[in-house]
Amino acid sequence: MSTELFDQAAEELARQTDWTLLTARGTLRIAMKAGGVEPNGVGSRELRAVVEQLMPRELELRGIGEPELVCAALIERVGDVVSDRSSSDSDEVFRRLAGD
Repeated sequence: MSTELFDQAAEELARQTDWTLLTARGTLRIAMKAGGVEPNGVGSRELRAVVEQLMPRELELRGIGEPELVCAALIERVGDVVSDRSSSDSDEVFRRLAGD
């Protein structure tokens, strides 16, 4: 994920949850690691996969009510960022998240 995209996602997560930016960044990194996604070099499709499939659980574990709404808002706010990575990279992420 580009640094800019990661920063935007973390900032939005902090806004949606009233967390500090440090907490938001750490939680986002944990979710990415759980999906086998490195924070550097992946794009918006990979971020979307992580947020949709892994982030609700991370938020729930941390006491955030209605994690699906938080994730939907996060996707909406950062979803317009265009990835410069190929779709084959995002396909790989989806395969890893599915356990293939």
